[in-house]
Amino acid sequence: MKRVLASVLAMTLLLSLLAGCGGNSAPANPAPAQQPSDSKAAEPAAPAAEPAAKGDVTVVFVPKLTGNAFFESANDGAQAYAAKQGFTVKYDGSPEASVANQVTVINNAIQQGMDAVCVSSVDATGLDDVMKQAKAAGLQVVTWDSDVSGDARTVMVSQGTPEILGEMLVEMGVKSLTSRGKDPAKDAVNYVWHYSQATVADQNSWQVAGEAYIRSKYPNWVNVAPNNYYSEQDAEKAISVGESILTAHSDIDLIICNDSTALPGQCQAAQNLGLTKDDVTITGFASPNSIKDYCRAGVIERWGLWDCQIQGALGCYLAYYLASGNEIKVGDSIDVPEIGTVTVMPNTVLDPNAYVADDSGVVLLPERAEFTLENMDNYNF
Repeated sequence: MKRVLASVLAMTLLLSLLAGCGGNSAPANPAPAQQPSDSKAAEPAAPAAEPAAKGDVTVVFVPKLTGNAFFESANDGAQAYAAKQGFTVKYDGSPEASVANQVTVINNAIQQGMDAVCVSSVDATGLDDVMKQAKAAGLQVVTWDSDVSGDARTVMVSQGTPEILGEMLVEMGVKSLTSRGKDPAKDAVNYVWHYSQATVADQNSWQVAGEAYIRSKYPNWVNVAPNNYYSEQDAEKAISVGESILTAHSDIDLIICNDSTALPGQCQAAQNLGLTKDDVTITGFASPNSIKDYCRAGVIERWGLWDCQIQGALGCYLAYYLASGNEIKVGDSIDVPEIGTVTVMPNTVLDPNAYVADDSGVVLLPERAEFTLENMDNYNF
């Protein structure tokens, strides 16, 4: 990778100079000379390695877990995009979503001399230390989908603000409730939230914003489980938790699953119990392909997401962009090939109490989508 290459070139030049080679025998474009790390001479510290040349950049793309349709689709998008743009994406994760597993992956990236990491974090702060270690080791550090603390990365590629996504989740439920003959503005709608865990920054922020939106717009609604239901991004647990919700709350009207593992699990739970969209409204975020069969079976009417293939591609591109020697500052506009121009916004667009610095910001995806029986086959991810 770039640090290894820079060190080899620098050592070669240094040995040539010590051997008394003249300027005519030097390479046409030599790398800056660096002192060996164990040198005892009183010389200035060695400069940082030169940015990698195009084609030499490897970005380690880290999902919350492998085997999940959302993350696999994001990887498909990142791989295809990287091949066109001339850099390498290494998809590296674990089928079990945990901080420990992600720490191992990031440590491996540091030890292997990778150029950058692009991480969807399973915990809002649990990866902060290892991400800072990666930065200190010379890797560029980017997040996508789910964030770490702002001082532990340079840029986050977010699917939207908590307000945008929280309102979207609620209003998808409103549309489906209305289709069932409910009056969401007047009826006492019983609802719950089912997602991965409260420590996942993105999902939790959407739930908090969604709750605030419900209180202001639909004050008659009743959250029958204020502590929420969590299935820890475990596919089997999502089904069992989904069945628990439906059996514990026989009068439940709406289940909001702001997690791409919880939503198909909740749909499967309803199907296992012989329930359809006419009995209970289920909605949330998941890739269209993971829910299409449930929609065709009449279990769910509508759900939503964003183009995770573009999100994966954009996150990896920004990591590559940084590793190629570019800087990213709040307020910058960056022209991303085939995707468009994105603007780096302050971290406060996601959290008013977030870390603020010129070299730490957020890029928002431009669009989100709602899927129904009528349009879902227009999407293939």
